[in-house]
Amino acid sequence: MAGTARTLLGWEISAGGVRIRLTEVEAYAGTGEDPASHAHRGPTPRTRVMFGPAGHAYTYFVFGVHWCLNIVCGGDGEAAAVLLRAGEVVDGSDIARKRRGEVADRDLARGPARLVVALGVTAEANGTSVIDGSGPLLLTPPERPVTPSEISAGPRVGVAAAHDVPWRFWVTGDPTVSSYRRHVPRRRNS
Repeated sequence: MAGTARTLLGWEISAGGVRIRLTEVEAYAGTGEDPASHAHRGPTPRTRVMFGPAGHAYTYFVFGVHWCLNIVCGGDGEAAAVLLRAGEVVDGSDIARKRRGEVADRDLARGPARLVVALGVTAEANGTSVIDGSGPLLLTPPERPVTPSEISAGPRVGVAAAHDVPWRFWVTGDPTVSSYRRHVPRRRNS
């Protein structure tokens, strides 16, 4: 799935009149392999979509505030997904700006929640195909693939477990890539 994540850089995701070129993604493995993955302990009603088939959207609500969007990429029964972390709005910037407000162009889809807001994606996208046009999202290959020399890798953002696994991939030097922030556990007041 790390290979799939790298390959998705430069691909375009479209929904709600907005098209975004992917510039940053994170890979997540499945059962027993990756403690940072929602599917680490096996399927649940929430994570069942991560177990296939590939080419479907996995959306989830994080911190009770934001939606995030993943592309399922494992074989049937094998949980794996790629979180779409950031991208460049290449079409529909006026629509994205209405959804995101007055922010710099580079910030329209910079970060996983901002990307989802720019696309207008909600829970209804969960489990729908992103490859055949039957769902609200459509994933299309780039005209010019991102070459391996243009890709950087490093630790994933904001995960408590397996935080040093270098499964975050981004287009080197692209201004739409989000800033790295290591997860800092919250301290409870006693």
